[in-house]
Amino acid sequence: MTKTLYKNAQVFIGDNDSFEKKNFIVDEKTGNFYHVSAEPSTQFDTEVDLAGKFVIPGLINAHTHIVADPYEKISKLGADESTAAASTFMALRNLSQILRDGVTYIRDVGSTFDIDIELAKLERQGDLTDAPGIIASGKSLAMTGGHLYKGSYEVDGPDETRKYARILLKKGVDNIKLMATGGVSFSGERPEDVQLTEIEMRAAIEEAHHKGKTAAAHAQGNEGIKNAIRAGVDSIEHGVYLDDEAIDLLLRHDTFLVPTLSAPWSMEKYATNLPDFMIKKSREIQAAHIESIEKAAQAGVKIVLGTDSGTAYNNFNNQTTKELELLVANSHLTTLQALQAATINAAALLKINDHAGSIAVGKLADFIILDNNPLTDITVLQQAKKVYKKGKAVQ
Repeated sequence: MTKTLYKNAQVFIGDNDSFEKKNFIVDEKTGNFYHVSAEPSTQFDTEVDLAGKFVIPGLINAHTHIVADPYEKISKLGADESTAAASTFMALRNLSQILRDGVTYIRDVGSTFDIDIELAKLERQGDLTDAPGIIASGKSLAMTGGHLYKGSYEVDGPDETRKYARILLKKGVDNIKLMATGGVSFSGERPEDVQLTEIEMRAAIEEAHHKGKTAAAHAQGNEGIKNAIRAGVDSIEHGVYLDDEAIDLLLRHDTFLVPTLSAPWSMEKYATNLPDFMIKKSREIQAAHIESIEKAAQAGVKIVLGTDSGTAYNNFNNQTTKELELLVANSHLTTLQALQAATINAAALLKINDHAGSIAVGKLADFIILDNNPLTDITVLQQAKKVYKKGKAVQ
C-alpha cells in the first residue's frame, strides 16, 4: 500500500466558507487522510497533480430506503409480496448507484428483514466495498395502521415504543425512526394527521439516547412536527408545514431538519404514472414545503441533505445531487448552505463527524474531484466527477 499526494487542489474542507489551495495525502492502507495542508510534504510514495481542480468531502445522504425499488418492479418497501432476497438485491444495487453519485455515507430510515443493519456491519468490516458507509435504522416504529405500517413495527403506547426501540437497539441500529404523522404515498391518511404521540415518541427517544444513538421522525404536519421536537427527536424528516413556533422549537432544541425535496419533485415529474390520490396530496403540499424549508434555513435551522430515495420514481443514481440543486433553486439556500447540508451538518446529525464529513487528517479519505466550483454553480455536481471512498477511486 502507498501514500498518495494530491497536489495543487482547490479544497473545500467542510467547515470553511470557500475553497483554499491545499495539498493532501491519502494513506491507502488505512483509507484515511494522512496530511492536509497548504504546505508540501515529502512523506508520500506517488503523486497526482490536480492542476487546480476542486475537491470536496464525500456527500452524505441522511434519508434513504435502500431496500425499495423506486420503480416498484422488484421490491416495494413494506409490501406483503417483498422477499428478503429481492430486497437485498435492490439494496446492493441502490448502494452501488448512490456511491457513484458522490455519496460516501448514508442513513437508511426504514428497512426490512434487517438488511440495512447487516449490510452496515459488512461495510464497516471491509467486506462490502461497493457501497457507502451505512447508518442503519431497521424497521420504523408506527402506530397501529399508521404511516408505512406494513414495513414497520406497529406500536401503541409508551411501553410498546420503548420495548421495540430496545429490540432495534439490540439488533444493532444506530438510529430509531418514528412516524409522527401521516404522509403522501399511502391512501387513507393525510400529511397533517397526528400519529405517534409526544409521550410515545419520548419513550423510544430516551432509549436511543441512553445508547448514544439518534432518533428521526417522519413529520409533515405542523402539530406532529412540534410533538416530535418536544419529545427530543434529533431530526425532523420532511418538515412540510412549519410555522414560526415550529421553527423556534427547532432552534431551541437544536434539532436538524431533513427536507427531502426530491420526493415531491419526482412525483410531479412522473405524475402520469402514479395514483391520483398521491399526486393530489403531493401538489397540495409542494408550495408550503418549499416555503417552510426556506424560512427555516434563513432562521438558522441546521439543514441536512436527504432524498427519500426508494419512494416513487425517486432514484439512487442522481437524486442526491439533484436534491442539492432543489435546495438552492427552490428553497433558496446558498450553495454554501447546501454543501454544508451534505457534509458537516449531516455528519454531525449522524454522529460520524469524528471520522467523516470533512477533509482532515485522520478522517476517512472520502472525497470528490470536480472540474468546476460547486459554490459558484451547485449543479456541477451532476456532471462528470471522480469519487473516492476510503482513498480508493470508485470505478
